[in-house]
Amino acid sequence: MRQLLVISGKGGTGKTILTACFAVLADRKVMVDCDVDAADLHLLLHPVNRERHEFKSSQVAHIDPARCSQCGLCIDLCRFKAIGSDFIVKPVSCEGCGLCSRVCPVEAVTMEDRVSGEWFTSDTKYGPFVHARLGIAESNSGKLVTLIRQAAKEIAERNNLDYVIIDGPPGIGCPVIASLAGVDMALVVTEPTVAGIHDLSRVMDLAHHFQIPAGVVINKCDLNPVKSGEIERLCGSNGVAILGKIPFSVEMPRSLVKRVPFLEFSRGAVADEVTAVWNETAAILAGGL
Repeated sequence: MRQLLVISGKGGTGKTILTACFAVLADRKVMVDCDVDAADLHLLLHPVNRERHEFKSSQVAHIDPARCSQCGLCIDLCRFKAIGSDFIVKPVSCEGCGLCSRVCPVEAVTMEDRVSGEWFTSDTKYGPFVHARLGIAESNSGKLVTLIRQAAKEIAERNNLDYVIIDGPPGIGCPVIASLAGVDMALVVTEPTVAGIHDLSRVMDLAHHFQIPAGVVINKCDLNPVKSGEIERLCGSNGVAILGKIPFSVEMPRSLVKRVPFLEFSRGAVADEVTAVWNETAAILAGGL
């Protein structure tokens, strides 16, 4: 079983579109959407949820009005202003630090587990799918990513599947690191822009730091041939292979409007190039890297 992570240094490069195409092309796989802060792969795969689980990652203070003496010490010391004058905790403002529970002279404050999000195991026409949704302004996205990756790996091992294909989050932060750790290969999707090149460099450095083999796909490569050339030279100087150069196609955004994977919406030269990217990636994974 091989784990493939599709990532991008920035958002909007076409990472999820490519991952959905892999869902169409790959046999015997489980799909995972690790962009838990803004998950969207489900919009293309149309999952039917089989199991739902709560995700608890932090705590929130609760004040027992029957025990509270309303001394005001918790209000004075809370740097987040999470306790109102009515001695009711505002959950959105509470950071779960626990100071109020420590200083309360009558032990009226307790720390309770906070439900920060939810995660699902689902069925799709393309195979099993694990995805999640982190609550607004909630923390510990990396912990949630690790949890759903483990669930996907267990599904793959239980069903003797060949691939875990991960749609990763953009950037280089905590959820990206949690998505990257321990995978067999990272496929970085970039675009020929100044921002695309800058963030490609950062995410390649991150993969190199964790000793994860990486390949690059240039999406919309024909919109700026000069910048595409810069990407090729950057990859060459870092020993990273270009696994595909996908031309711009108006059919891609149209497939998003229809909420279907691009390969089920359009055929032609661009679809052939996407297919070639998967074939090249699968060959690298099968070769033991």
